[in-house]
Amino acid sequence: MLTSSRLQMWLPRRQGRLVDVLLLAVALVWGSSYLSAKVLTVAAGVLTVLALRYLISAVAMAVVSVLSHRRRPGRREVAVGVLLGFTQASVLVLETYGVSLTSATNAGLLISLTILLTPVLECAASRRWLPRGFFVAAAVAMTGVALLVTGNGMRAPSTGDALMLGAALIRALHVTASGQLTRGRSYDTITLTLLQTVVGAVVCTVAAGPALTRATVNLSAEQWLGLAYLGLGCTVFAFLVQLWAVRRTSAARASLLLGTEPVWAVIVGLSLGGDTLSIVGATGAVLVVAGTTWGQRVESRFRNGPRADRSAQRTAARPAARLAARR
Repeated sequence: MLTSSRLQMWLPRRQGRLVDVLLLAVALVWGSSYLSAKVLTVAAGVLTVLALRYLISAVAMAVVSVLSHRRRPGRREVAVGVLLGFTQASVLVLETYGVSLTSATNAGLLISLTILLTPVLECAASRRWLPRGFFVAAAVAMTGVALLVTGNGMRAPSTGDALMLGAALIRALHVTASGQLTRGRSYDTITLTLLQTVVGAVVCTVAAGPALTRATVNLSAEQWLGLAYLGLGCTVFAFLVQLWAVRRTSAARASLLLGTEPVWAVIVGLSLGGDTLSIVGATGAVLVVAGTTWGQRVESRFRNGPRADRSAQRTAARPAARLAARR
């Protein structure tokens, strides 16, 4: 039988494992989404695919919101949801244009740099810089990126590669902002996710214009299934889990688990998409994964080490000190 103290220790660990498993599931569906998105954009165009993906997810989230009887959000909650909607839409626009101009394998690997960029942004905000080992790991990952995009010979990165790097930066901003703006507040995860999908649907529908109607008529049943997968699995499920999880763990840990995305992208791209990797490109891919994983481990040790414990103790002591001063 669990005692009260053991139960208090066991529950957070169990929730932590659930958070990890769900974030890994998000990484899996996102990693598999690059090939689907690449195939669909050839048939219908980037903005049309994004508009339909967002419209499907917005309708699904509206149904979920109505059936669960969500409370009416306040102004600040709406503002946060709209802001996160614009940053998330920016990520998807860059990602989808990027994957249409590069391979699904390259896209998945380049976006993994998010797990290095996120801790850097957090450190800049808190003015507590990571140890030297983290930046060595970052250099390893960047070397891998250079090898990946040059392939068998030295060449400039393609436009698609550059767009994926931009998507990695904005995703890091989005993950960091999601944690900073929502942690410790009573914002509703379903409401915030609904707001994000509505913002994306409006922006992409307006941008797609008349092409959206023409494409909708000409899509096959198989293509609609692909869009349903992007809208329900890669958007509704992924947005809900990401926002729910980042409020219960650090943005850095969330980015680590989401950073397994390129593993799934490589598996799907090579096995189903006909992608190929040269020896140079494969070496770059290994360095990207190794560098990002190493960097995250350095960040985790730094954040959870004795210095972090002393910082938390000082933070907890401040309210008590203020109370004693008033007495």
